[in-house]
Amino acid sequence: MSVSSSDIFVTAAWLNSHLNDADITLLDARMLPPGDTSRDIQAEYEAGHLPGAAFFDIETLSDAASPLPHMMPDSTSFAQAMGDLGVSEDQHCIIYDEGNLFSAPRAWWMLRTFGVTKVSILAGGLAGWKQGQRPLERGNVSHQTRTFNARLDAGVICQAEVVLAITHDHSAQIVDARPAPRFAGDVDEPRPGLRRGHIPGSFNVPWNELVENGALKTPEELAAVFKQKGIDIQRPIVASCGSGVTAAVIVLALYVLNAPQVKLYDGSWGEWGGRDDLPIETGADR
Repeated sequence: MSVSSSDIFVTAAWLNSHLNDADITLLDARMLPPGDTSRDIQAEYEAGHLPGAAFFDIETLSDAASPLPHMMPDSTSFAQAMGDLGVSEDQHCIIYDEGNLFSAPRAWWMLRTFGVTKVSILAGGLAGWKQGQRPLERGNVSHQTRTFNARLDAGVICQAEVVLAITHDHSAQIVDARPAPRFAGDVDEPRPGLRRGHIPGSFNVPWNELVENGALKTPEELAAVFKQKGIDIQRPIVASCGSGVTAAVIVLALYVLNAPQVKLYDGSWGEWGGRDDLPIETGADR
């Protein structure tokens, strides 16, 4: 039986009446798309966010020692950062982004991968909240420091060597969430220095084809998208994208569909496209 999106998403009306619940931690996970240098996302957060929402900055919460963007940090670093934000693993974390479901799924995946069991996403995000004329708060938010006990599930993270093996033995399906022109190699990547194209044998499911009104489409619609692309969701799947962010939209959709074996290739095209020793293909999806 499929999980319904209502098991993951909360509405603005529901959240508005539960803002002061003691077990809820609200996290603002908005982020800029790659290549956008015209905006200051920290300043935008400070200019207006949901009441009590701490800034879950995916950029700074990623592994600072890695040359690749948005790689998962180690457990100790993540636990310290979450504790400083006032997050504990037994809280109900509710995440939102600007309202396009671009980055909230990455925060959802990070929290779950580090052991938080109750994680929800605000349907419609910040845009939907504003549309309902609901209250906003300015400035940074100070929370009482908590203890966060990180329990990393390393089994849901895929490494390049495993993905390379999959291109030979076809033991899993690689699903790429990037837009079709980038997948095909028709346009440059927004990050400089990367080759054009995709991982050999991979499928292309642009992440926004799974999204409607700041939430996932219905399970029936999601299943139809994967079926139309020729993907068998009962077989193992590895989600990929540009840097591991929108791949989490794929993971979220497959979670709703109860797909049994789903991993995320954290390096994604930022790693694969930057290494000359890894094979690539160009051209549209099959």
